[in-house]
Amino acid sequence: MTASPAVARLRQLLADESKIIVCPGVYDGFTARIALHEGFDALYMTGAGTTASRLGQPDLGVVTLNEMRGNAEMIASLDPSVPLIADADTGFGGSLMVHRTVTEYIRAGVAALHLEDQPTSKRCGHLSNKQLIPEEEYLDRIRAAINARARSRGDIVLIARTDALQSLGYEAAVSRLKGAIALGADVAFLEGVTSTDQARQVCEELKPTPVLFNAVPGGVSPDLSVQEAQELGFRLIIFPGLALGPVYQAVREAARRLKETGTQAVRVGESPRDLFNVLGLQEAVALDLAAGGRLYDKGV
Repeated sequence: MTASPAVARLRQLLADESKIIVCPGVYDGFTARIALHEGFDALYMTGAGTTASRLGQPDLGVVTLNEMRGNAEMIASLDPSVPLIADADTGFGGSLMVHRTVTEYIRAGVAALHLEDQPTSKRCGHLSNKQLIPEEEYLDRIRAAINARARSRGDIVLIARTDALQSLGYEAAVSRLKGAIALGADVAFLEGVTSTDQARQVCEELKPTPVLFNAVPGGVSPDLSVQEAQELGFRLIIFPGLALGPVYQAVREAARRLKETGTQAVRVGESPRDLFNVLGLQEAVALDLAAGGRLYDKGV
């Protein structure tokens, strides 16, 4: 197995220290297609969004490896040239499960994943009262991921995430990240940064390792624009709620309108064709015609 074009592209983007990689959060084929249509350099598959859309459950560690891997593979396949960064939660178990998780994500075409230091009964990083595993056990997870990457003869960018800031403080959290970097992690992810000063400090302290910022409006971290995050020293920024929040608001409002008035809102200038074009309608027709098909030779 060799490195996929998406992994090579992500490593190329990470090598350019003058840029920040902007990753809109997606969780299904529809949201991924929309983000691809807008021309982003990379995508981020959110675990919270995957859990909500596939299971209708909150982000409390209920999603399984097979569900996450299947979702990631589908999203990554929509445009294999665009890197997909995917949430891998805790690795879904001990060292053997972490090994399996990394191997499965590589086979699925994922360009990068992040592993965290919560127990398998985890919760969203912006909720309170998170529990942590000991630092030694966390580093065992990272070591298992590094070994899995080497044994796969493929490649994937490994992002070390720690949730230790909330309960153990800054120094303990950074110690975990430094340990992960020493083992071979490619990117550092300090979850729940609480101030711009803290953000600047961690980016400076972990140089030259790229640091990722998790943009969650209404969470514990400051609301930063892409430019502000870059000026603080971040090299990647993910927006896990980019689609999930607006979809929740729009669908809830549409449902309320239908319930209260018996009608649905009509958006002027939009048609089913517009939606299907974003989903690859013209490409699908072209593929059929190229194979000698006649289903769509008169148009759709």
